[in-house]
Amino acid sequence: MSEQLQSTKVESVPRQIFRAYDIRGKVAQLSDGLVAEIGKALATQFIRANQQQVVIGYDARLSSYEFSEIITEQLTASGLDVYQIGCVSSPLLYFTAKRFGGNGVMITASHNPATDNGFKWLCKNLPPTAEQIQHVADLIESQDFQTLHRCGKVITIDAKADYFSYLKQDIKLQNNHRICVDGLHGSAGEIAQTALENLSCEVTALNCYADGNFPDGAPDPSDFKRLETLQKAVLDSKSVMGIALDGDGDRVVVIDELGQWISPDRLMCAFAKICLTDQKVQPSAEIVFDVKCSTMIAQTVARYHGRSHMLRTGSSFLRHYIAAQSAVFGGEYAGHYVFNDGRGLGYDDGLYAALRLLEYLESTQQSLSTLLAEFPERTSSPDIYIDANGIDREQLFAHIQDYIHNNLSRVDAESMTLSCVDGIRLDFPYGFGIIRASNTGEYFTVRFDADDALHLAKIKAFFVEMVHTISPHFAQALQEIAA
Repeated sequence: MSEQLQSTKVESVPRQIFRAYDIRGKVAQLSDGLVAEIGKALATQFIRANQQQVVIGYDARLSSYEFSEIITEQLTASGLDVYQIGCVSSPLLYFTAKRFGGNGVMITASHNPATDNGFKWLCKNLPPTAEQIQHVADLIESQDFQTLHRCGKVITIDAKADYFSYLKQDIKLQNNHRICVDGLHGSAGEIAQTALENLSCEVTALNCYADGNFPDGAPDPSDFKRLETLQKAVLDSKSVMGIALDGDGDRVVVIDELGQWISPDRLMCAFAKICLTDQKVQPSAEIVFDVKCSTMIAQTVARYHGRSHMLRTGSSFLRHYIAAQSAVFGGEYAGHYVFNDGRGLGYDDGLYAALRLLEYLESTQQSLSTLLAEFPERTSSPDIYIDANGIDREQLFAHIQDYIHNNLSRVDAESMTLSCVDGIRLDFPYGFGIIRASNTGEYFTVRFDADDALHLAKIKAFFVEMVHTISPHFAQALQEIAA
């Protein structure tokens, strides 16, 4: 360890905050000393990747500025040059990082409540793998830090102007559209408002000023209660759509001109169509999506002569796959949408996804509800969370596979497809069901989707039957919660 670094060693490392996709936990867990150690470990990863420049941004949370200063201090002490861009959205940080080797650190806890905070980062334009996140904890425990034989410098830059310029150059709008934006008091609202106004849109702005107290609750647009004000505003203003962005702006929820919530499955079908019908996109281009997504997406991709691929859940897995395989679009049921079609830059940006949708509506002269009529709303359950209660995930999944194998004569095996990409997913011609172990807690996530209520009930009953013999508790919980 270099003499340049002052000792900030912590007594113990709270491993539970080092998650599958990022570092995230309660602010009370993130002491100044631990944040400093995280900064040293991140510096080590950048240095070992032969990088010397890092962009730092932070979200609206009350502790984010202080944490960004601590991280900056450790990166510069390690010899890295830091470019500070202030309170911004994660997509704006991703965009800016491309100018500086693709390296950045974002202090954010995304859609979590105000009591939480955390860290996202990327090195050479890619987010860390689960192993690289655990490696940060390993470095802190071993104190195996690395520095350069220099002192880094701090440069403050205005990154917003370049981002706005990129959006204005890429998105082609001829008309002045009315649109509603709910920033949920996060760091992305004001950025979205300004970008839309630069494109001559008439914006109704809701909660677009940053307030780390999050007075209306966690900045999570997947909470339907948080959308009621936006839905009313869309109707009152006669807007073409409404968008709600999460705390750091990498996820988006869309409301159509009738004030109706649009499911991620239907949005992904629309985005797949937009990409696959673009004459500049190569024939048989690939569209990717996570295991929680509807069967309807793969069917849509096939209808428009594309190739589909299903991935395990996690935006970092999505971005790594897109970068490696050059898929033109990827999405997650959680609301992450990544365009990589020669225009989009290969990262999840809620605002950019909404702008591409708006552009397509104008170019085809149709309303959002008309576009989405091709992709009818499914009958589906929300994500269902069931406590693991001591159940071993591998044992549960092996039991389900054995059950299916032993009951092939009773199950219509020819029409059923088993996937073990991430947990257990069973696809039928009329829908699917999935059980997967959480990457962030001791629980299982279950979801069902079908073309009607009868088929949904049929799929759910089959899953309850499968798990009953290994865990009556799990089966009972599934029966009750999914009702």
